[in-house]
Amino acid sequence: MPHLSGLSCRSLSHALGSLLCVATVAFAGGCAGRPEAPIVQLTSGSAAAAMDARLDALLPADVLLIGEQHNATEHQQIEQQVITLLAARGLLAAVALEMADAGVSTATLKPSSTEEQTRHALKWNDKGWPWAAYGPAVMTAVRAGVPVLGANLPGAQQQDSMADSKLDAQLPGPALKTQQQRIRIGHCNLLPESQLAPMARIQIAKDITMANMLSQAALTGKVVVLLAGSGHADRTLGVPQHLPANLRAKAVHLRAGDGSGNEPTDAFDSVWPTPDLPDTDYCADLRKKFAPNSAAGSAPAPRP
Repeated sequence: MPHLSGLSCRSLSHALGSLLCVATVAFAGGCAGRPEAPIVQLTSGSAAAAMDARLDALLPADVLLIGEQHNATEHQQIEQQVITLLAARGLLAAVALEMADAGVSTATLKPSSTEEQTRHALKWNDKGWPWAAYGPAVMTAVRAGVPVLGANLPGAQQQDSMADSKLDAQLPGPALKTQQQRIRIGHCNLLPESQLAPMARIQIAKDITMANMLSQAALTGKVVVLLAGSGHADRTLGVPQHLPANLRAKAVHLRAGDGSGNEPTDAFDSVWPTPDLPDTDYCADLRKKFAPNSAAGSAPAPRP
């Protein structure tokens, strides 16, 4: 294996069959020193080349928001590929996650840290977010010496957000109404009318929290990647609404199947379709678990 150091890392951007050069972000030069853990193997072939081209079409960017469908395995695989390619180019500043709360990170971990150490650092909730799905993308960043940051609103703050009417003013009026309507549809029309505004406030508070984390992690000449549900990545409603104007943000929608057909054309910079998923009646399950709660006027926090 050839020795990779110093300026040789600059030539890795399209070398899909080569090895990913790993270094901590503390070294501004990128690839000085040897990694402490196995370096990541980049895949090759037409699919990898296509992903490389997709990424090229979005760059340059300070922030890249990847909006997934949480139960689509292929979406998490794409996320890992994007993280791998950006790290290989020396462009990855950090990876921020909806799947972990703000205030936790892997910044103190070494590239050789274990998955158990990584889960502990992120206070990972495997019941809510299966590690088997997200672990590969997280560990790709850790192995590259790039910090992974929790970016979601902590659960302890959600109740206060529901009562904070000032959050209503954080979105333009039409966008706020759209957000509330999405809350209604996302909960299968089971929410009482009185809960739509409070639940939309949680979404807004989550988006603001994620935007703040992205702003703090931004580094000149590099890209912070956010992995989140597609609603959070939506330019018209989600995190991009709360980012500073001086940050160049690009939003990608990973869409399983053909979609609803009524998605605003300005919601995302790019839509990457993936195969459709089997039909599942989520509302049937939700009615069993949630209908009694809606009658009482309470509801679980949304996860678009």
